[in-house]
This record gives sequence, structure tokens and C-alpha cells, in this order.
Amino acid sequence: MIAAEWMAGCQLARVEALALLRDIAGLSHASLLAHPDTLLGTDAVERLQDAARRLHAGEPLAYVLGWREFYGLRFAVSPAVLVPRPETEMLVDFALQHMAPQGSARVLDLGTGSGAIALAVAHERPHAQVWAVDASKEALAVAAQNAQALLPRDRAGGAPRLVAGDWFAALPAQMPRFDIILSNPPYVATGDVHLEGLRYEPLLALVGRAGSDGLAEIRRIVAGAPGYLAAGGWLAIEHGYDQAQAVRAMLCAAGLTAVGTQPDLAGIPRMTFGQRAGESR
Repeated sequence: MIAAEWMAGCQLARVEALALLRDIAGLSHASLLAHPDTLLGTDAVERLQDAARRLHAGEPLAYVLGWREFYGLRFAVSPAVLVPRPETEMLVDFALQHMAPQGSARVLDLGTGSGAIALAVAHERPHAQVWAVDASKEALAVAAQNAQALLPRDRAGGAPRLVAGDWFAALPAQMPRFDIILSNPPYVATGDVHLEGLRYEPLLALVGRAGSDGLAEIRRIVAGAPGYLAAGGWLAIEHGYDQAQAVRAMLCAAGLTAVGTQPDLAGIPRMTFGQRAGESR
């Protein structure tokens, strides 16, 4: 079978078909345009057909390929972690805007999953001391794989500390406070109609353990954050399209100041942030 023939008959979106041909058959878009009659080997055809079946069943392309780009970096992903979304890059942007390029800020990522947020920050700010927490040991194994692949061993700020546990309770006692706390926590309500379209992704990362209204885990994070933020430190949380007002109220009730919400590129209120009072170090 030639490449053009497989592409014409696979019944996939063009972008998905091209991604499979690139990753499985080693054919770039340019080479396919130049040589559409490239012959595909039997093994490649079998792998392409299997991947196409998975996509037709609704499995995300990132799981089929085993990776997803985030903040210009190639992150390994598996069904143990959420597929990183472009809107989550807002959290990385926020952190970088509040850190000196060569500063040794302490940064905490709660619910790190694949490590996308924590490792993107660590990559862009080599001197930062980065911690990442997740309740899933399987997710942390993926994050550790990504840390090894994406960060130098002699990184100035040291290797990111990957810790298994329940939000702040996972952290060691008597540890220094953080300059920035970031989180893309579970914020989908139990029974939400959108969960069907997310059935391949880990339910724990979508819904969480506490409550069912989509805000329970955010409440826990906000309640604990003031005790772990340095004076002048920032908390930034990703949330659902209709949760901004509720999250702002939580941050204000927790005593944070300069509370605000930032929309994503689609104009949807997506990230809410606040600062612990006091002068930064």
C-alpha cells in the first residue's frame, strides 16, 4: 500500500492522518507531498491501522502517539495523566512573569500529572527550585521520565522534587515557603456531560477525591495555600469556564490580595490568581 492510498482511506482528519504517518511511518508532510507514492511496509500499515482504530474509538491522539507538545517541549503522556492543554500554558506564563530570569524562586506545582507545568517552568528558569505533587504514583512516574528527558542533570536549581501525596500534606514538615504555587486541579463536577468525551483520561485528575461540584479540590488548595506561600508569593489556579467568580471569592476569603482572573485565547475565564500580603523576599 502506498502512503497516499492509506491516507485517502483511513477516514481520519487530515491532521491526525499526517501525525500518524510522521510518527509511525517516518513520513513528514513535505516528503508526503513530494512522494505520495511512497510504499508503506507491512508492519507500518498494521501499526497505522491499529492507531487509526484507536482514534476512531475516541482515544486522544496524544495517547496513541505517546506524546504531546507543551510550551515548546515534547512531553511523554499515557492514560495515567491528563493530556496537557494549550490553555494550561497560561500558568507557566504567569510564573515566568513573576520570576527573575536568574532568580532562585521556589515554585510548587500541585497535581503535576505529566509534569508539564513544573518542568516547563524548570526548563525556562534553570535556577528555580521546583517541587511537584501528585496523588498518583503512576503519574509521577511519567513526570520523572519527562524530567530526565527534558532537563539537564546539572541544572542550577537542582532536579525537580516529585512528591506523591494529597496536596500540601505531601510536603515535608518545616519546608521553606514558596514564591509561586501553581495548579491545574480537578475541576469537573461529578456527572458533568463533558466527562463522556474525556473517558480515556484519568478520572482522579478530572473530578478529584473530594466532593462533586467541581470546586471541592480548589477549596482545599486555596485554604492551605496561605500557610505555604512566602510573603508576596502568588497562587494561580486553572479552573472551569463558569468557576471564576467562585474561585475569586475563595482567594479573597483566604486573605489573598491582588486577586484577578485571566481569560484564555478563546476569551474564556480560565486562570485566577492572588498574592499573599507582605513584601516579597
